[in-house]
Amino acid sequence: MESCAELSGIAQTLWDNDVNRLQPGIDYKISLQEQVGQTYTEVTGKTTFPLFLFVNEDVFKKKTFSAFISLLDNYEADRGQPEVITPEEENEIHSFLDALMETRVLQIAHNYLIKKGRAKVNKEEFQWQLYDMWFHLYTREGSIQPNSSGFEHVFVGETRGGRTVIGFHNWIQFYLQEKLGHVDYRGYTMPNNQVEQPDENKHLLTLQFSWKKGVKPNGSCFLGVSPEFEFALYTIIFLVSPDRQLKLRFSEYEVMIVCHSNKNKNIETTYPILLRYLVNSWSVEKMSLRMYTLNPPQNSDVSMWSSLIILYPSEFMPILLMRTTPHPPNRRIYAELIYRAELIYRA
Repeated sequence: MESCAELSGIAQTLWDNDVNRLQPGIDYKISLQEQVGQTYTEVTGKTTFPLFLFVNEDVFKKKTFSAFISLLDNYEADRGQPEVITPEEENEIHSFLDALMETRVLQIAHNYLIKKGRAKVNKEEFQWQLYDMWFHLYTREGSIQPNSSGFEHVFVGETRGGRTVIGFHNWIQFYLQEKLGHVDYRGYTMPNNQVEQPDENKHLLTLQFSWKKGVKPNGSCFLGVSPEFEFALYTIIFLVSPDRQLKLRFSEYEVMIVCHSNKNKNIETTYPILLRYLVNSWSVEKMSLRMYTLNPPQNSDVSMWSSLIILYPSEFMPILLMRTTPHPPNRRIYAELIYRAELIYRA
């Protein structure tokens, strides 16, 4: 299984290439309002405003967004109802997969998985692999007919027993359902391992809401990211480290990615949990590395700087590679650092 440091590196690369990501405060605006509890006995929150105050819906005209949204009405929310995929819905799934594979984000994920021996090399075969993981219908507990899929659970959401919302970890679905009056945002929550208050200008949130007469006392999702980013990140995690909780560090976030599969090796659930923001430590580390370009490290610092490159390859590699003439006394140390950096950068 790949290390969390390596997976943090590929997550950062996906993040850097997510050109369709929305910018908080510009492309969308949210209102966190009140903190609420995390259990069914604490479902008492009632906010004044919806979570989303504004979203620039022009982004929904982009190919992956449009294809993604076309899938959201293809499923029965009640887990007790069997799912049937019509020919039209089947075509919509393949149109979505086609659109994904045109993005740089999915191409990066595909190439990475090929190098790890976890993905089909042929593009069409890889798309069928994605189909089986995400869209193949299977039977969840309590049903004798296929009633769920990884895509439905993670991105669309399901209800259980008319009381509980399960899955539903996507911001686009949340926004569209809230706009229709089907979602009632109750407030934000703070998991026991989250050490900082959430920020309206960040891309991660843990929250409480109700939907279709059911309640989600404690759910989490990325905000503003593109469908291809989530699809790529979760696919990589599922194929290289299934059934684990992985702590990743990328951009400004330390995140726990939860991922579980069923007995048939389909995605059962996957979602992020915000642990803390890295903006302060990130600034310190970046400044320190810029200082390094003037003062190369001693032997004891090589591992530390190599770790920084693992965590932030897209930021640190250009800085390191700009320095082509290290001080002669430290040539060996610098050469070792560059060698490690290049291995990570090209992985």
